[in-house]
Amino acid sequence: MKAYQDKVSTYSELYNKTNKKYNSISLLRLLSIFLLLFFMFYYIKTNEILYVILAVLSFAGFIILMRIHSRLSFQKLLAETLLKINQNEISFLKREKTPFENGAEFIDFHHPYAYDLDIFGEHSLFQNLNRTASYIGKKTLADLLLHTLPEAAILQNQEAVNELKNKVDWRQEFQALAIISEDSKASYKAIKHWISFNNNTLPKVLVALSIILPTLFFGVLAAYFITSKTILLSYLTYIFIANLIVLGRSLKRIQGEIAKADNIDKIIKQYSLLLEKIEKESFQSKKLIHLQEQLVYKNAKASQHLKQLSELFSRMDTISNFVTAILFNGTFLFNLHVLRALLKWKENYASEIDNWISIIGEMEALNSLANLAYNNSDFVFPEINSEYKIEFKNLSHPLLNPATRIGNDTNFHPLSFVILTGSNMSGKSTFLRSLGINMLLGGIGSVVCASEAKIHPLPVLVSMRLSDSLSDSESYFFAEIKRLKQIMDALENQPAFVLLDEILRGTNSDDKRNGTIEVVKKIISKKAVGAIATHDIEVCLTTNEYPEILTNQCFEVEIQNNELHFDYKLRNGICKNKSATFLMQKMGVI
Repeated sequence: MKAYQDKVSTYSELYNKTNKKYNSISLLRLLSIFLLLFFMFYYIKTNEILYVILAVLSFAGFIILMRIHSRLSFQKLLAETLLKINQNEISFLKREKTPFENGAEFIDFHHPYAYDLDIFGEHSLFQNLNRTASYIGKKTLADLLLHTLPEAAILQNQEAVNELKNKVDWRQEFQALAIISEDSKASYKAIKHWISFNNNTLPKVLVALSIILPTLFFGVLAAYFITSKTILLSYLTYIFIANLIVLGRSLKRIQGEIAKADNIDKIIKQYSLLLEKIEKESFQSKKLIHLQEQLVYKNAKASQHLKQLSELFSRMDTISNFVTAILFNGTFLFNLHVLRALLKWKENYASEIDNWISIIGEMEALNSLANLAYNNSDFVFPEINSEYKIEFKNLSHPLLNPATRIGNDTNFHPLSFVILTGSNMSGKSTFLRSLGINMLLGGIGSVVCASEAKIHPLPVLVSMRLSDSLSDSESYFFAEIKRLKQIMDALENQPAFVLLDEILRGTNSDDKRNGTIEVVKKIISKKAVGAIATHDIEVCLTTNEYPEILTNQCFEVEIQNNELHFDYKLRNGICKNKSATFLMQKMGVI
């Protein structure tokens, strides 16, 4: 946290200095305008050429100050954003608030684990991990959390995350640029729409007129200045009108090309800055180098191509300004020439835009995982194996308060499936979620909340927390049966890591017991690894039939000084103590 506090001091100072310069330049800019008007007034009054020269110098000064003002405005915004990033990290680590988007739009009740393990939504894994700012970054991180990667991809992500972990300044500057872009789903879809608009050709007659008419206009204008024949002004007027007629015939095409493209030039410019940030950094890990190599196309960098595109869209915006559009297009068909350049750009580079933007998303997702590793120096990268060895030392849930969370050692080799018992509130569900979350994190190349870890990457299948589906007219019980069927079907294709929490709650105790035992037998017959939590002691006796596969573990509760005491430590064996009767007596229920 001290590193973030130091950065808050640094960026506060930088912001204040930049703001002072910004305000000073603003005053000088106003002064240059005043001087311009002052010298013009005195030129009109005195007709002395000196005042014209001073007026020109004042105008030149105004242009220079405008450029400086624009640069300082960006620097000010960047410093302010970096300051906010570090303040947010401090608030997050102090557990005062979680000021990050929660990804609620990605909640999928039918996903094998997303809802059960609280991957999305308020206080979710996504919200705690998320340091993305662009729409594609958020989407990439969400997609990453929904699938386990192949072993080679996991190892590449581990290497990349480990490298980015210590590039704190670079990561934060990249994040700040993404925040400043104010990217959204709408702008992302506008770019996708523009790419999909495939008609990249203009009629040959239109192309010819776009060259002939402006050439003719300026030729007649030059002739007028040379000869001073007023008849030429009439010809200029006719050519001016002809240019506008040609533009009118092209207007529908121009509007179709820039449809849904509000502020798209600014978004693309920020994309170019993000890509430039990647292009200029020196990377060592294989994945980051590979991403960087994809940003060179046709002997130029992707950031340069996108800057050119941003400039073309910016120029095309003049079509919405009536006065500018009439003047520029009546003289030399400005927007038609921009349209030709835009179509030429699309023909040459549009096929690569999707990939360039996806690299931004990939980098933001990796930055989020790197930030998790940086903020939790006690987390580790798991050793990856292909021998179904899954072991954790000091395993806990990454979202629990590090000051109070309690870790447990657990392994699934050689015994592969655990029957877990314990009273309510003893820690069973939290332990199952800890297993699921850390298997997920390990399976995407992230650090895990443990002091040591070995995992065989497996798909994660969970039935822990389902809900009645009123829209589908489903009861909780039927939804649970469907989930169990989903798990069994998935196990037909490949082994998986399965977590079940007190299944079949919607039926009588005998039916529940027998059903649970049969589910356990079927799951282990499919070579699944994992755990099931139950309150039924008879389910635990199944271990006698399968001693080489099943094992009993538990969380106990003790009564100390007439109070329930939970130590949240995992033990071997079956839970012996009972807390329900004691708790009901203590609270006067019975």
